[in-house]
Amino acid sequence: MAEAAAPTENVAGCAQILLDASATGRRLTRDELESQRAQGARAAEAGLALRGLIRDHLAAAREIHSRLPSGSMGSLLAAVEQAVDAFAEGYERAQHQAVRQEEAARREFVDDLLYGRSDLGRLAERAERFGLRLSQAHAVAVAEGSEPYGDGYPVARGIEETVLARFGNRQILLTTKDGRLICVAPGDQPDVLAYFAKQAYAATDGGRVAISRSHSGAGGVVHAYEEALNALDLAERMGLEGPVLHSADLLVYPVLTRDRQAMADLVESVLGPLRQARGGAQPLLDTLTAYFDSGCVATEAARRLSLSVRALTYRLERIHTLTAADPADPHTRYTLQTAVIGARLLGWPDTVA
Repeated sequence: MAEAAAPTENVAGCAQILLDASATGRRLTRDELESQRAQGARAAEAGLALRGLIRDHLAAAREIHSRLPSGSMGSLLAAVEQAVDAFAEGYERAQHQAVRQEEAARREFVDDLLYGRSDLGRLAERAERFGLRLSQAHAVAVAEGSEPYGDGYPVARGIEETVLARFGNRQILLTTKDGRLICVAPGDQPDVLAYFAKQAYAATDGGRVAISRSHSGAGGVVHAYEEALNALDLAERMGLEGPVLHSADLLVYPVLTRDRQAMADLVESVLGPLRQARGGAQPLLDTLTAYFDSGCVATEAARRLSLSVRALTYRLERIHTLTAADPADPHTRYTLQTAVIGARLLGWPDTVA
């Protein structure tokens, strides 16, 4: 911040106000107070330090005191108090306004960056102001917890301070969007996103973080952000375990649902007969899910379902009878397991294609 200039420049008009008020012992008028507020606002906009400006006011008061009759010190101090208070009010008001404008500009930039709504050339120019070089490749990490988070929330501030304290010299953007915590970092610095994921998991009391692959250019940030969001949505629908998800590890699932109607036909054709079971299809679908997730180990699947091995075996036999596909047979297991994955992706049997 710039050093204060000469007292006469920074407290222009204040000396005469102090002299007039001190001579009669009156309070400053409304116009005089307003002029002090305006002077304070101009000083803030010029980037001058408040400490030096107050020192200038005191210097002016000392100069005036030598010109006043004895016994007027009380009136002078009262006038200085009013003048400095009004000056500081205008200064702080201008600073707060500048902060709000900066926050609004940052929020607008974040929205344009993550939604790709701005001209890419103009977006790249604005990005450098916020520490990003969009000519590089970037990856995005998105964290969500049990509650929504905003830029001013303690959780968001704490994570930002911790990450920037460790990686402050890198091109990193930390922000929030739709209640989620977001970190944009150069694609060749996976340690940044890994550290962010660790901090976000701890700060959100066991939330979940998705990390995208690296994508190039301004449009690459949008792509990476959407990829991370899709990973979180996929984890919710599939019931995937683990606090950190890497979109590169989940690429098979979008492939399976690229032809949604074909997948829906497969699910209905293979698993549709399970609806005939007592209690409906869901218990047997849960059985298949646990069985495949445990590597087709019956004892582990039974433990996950809180069943006896005998009860699990009965369910598997019932599935074989209804679908004509044996979960234990390698020749039919792939089709059955693909149908189970499709059912989880599509929300079957609650959702009918």
